[in-house]
Amino acid sequence: MSRPYLHMIATCVVTVALVLAASTVRADGGADEEELLLSDLLFRPVASELEDLLKKSSAFESVDGFASYYAHNFEGRRTTSGHRYDPDRLTAAHQSLPLGTVVRVLNPVTRQEVQVTVNDRCASRSFHFIDLSRAAAKKIGLWGKGKIKVVIIPLLEEKLEEPA
Repeated sequence: MSRPYLHMIATCVVTVALVLAASTVRADGGADEEELLLSDLLFRPVASELEDLLKKSSAFESVDGFASYYAHNFEGRRTTSGHRYDPDRLTAAHQSLPLGTVVRVLNPVTRQEVQVTVNDRCASRSFHFIDLSRAAAKKIGLWGKGKIKVVIIPLLEEKLEEPA
């Protein structure tokens, strides 16, 4: 889901809340505790809370799979998206997810997680698999282990910028 949709949803939520608040105002103009709580809710940063919820939800299903990381000799090579592989960026290769998809990868043993953008393809396997950049591998405790079991949670599909 793109950012304009998130802002549209946030605007709708705020509008509905304002209508509800206006309909509960007492005739004498006073405000009771419930109205004060409602007004506090109205002034929270709704858009950021909705974005967080949407980022944690997914149009795709989460799957158990395995994660590995790119070998050192891939540094600087072009990925399928046309970008050059940079081991310090949070990127990944996946066999079937659309390029530009933001994926949360969770190490179920340590509960460490990282969000990466799919910008490359990896070899097709009979099981779910994701190949992480060095920076991403370090964030979930994969670095130096070869491969580990992970939970792969696709979040958002974003259009990748054209490579320079």
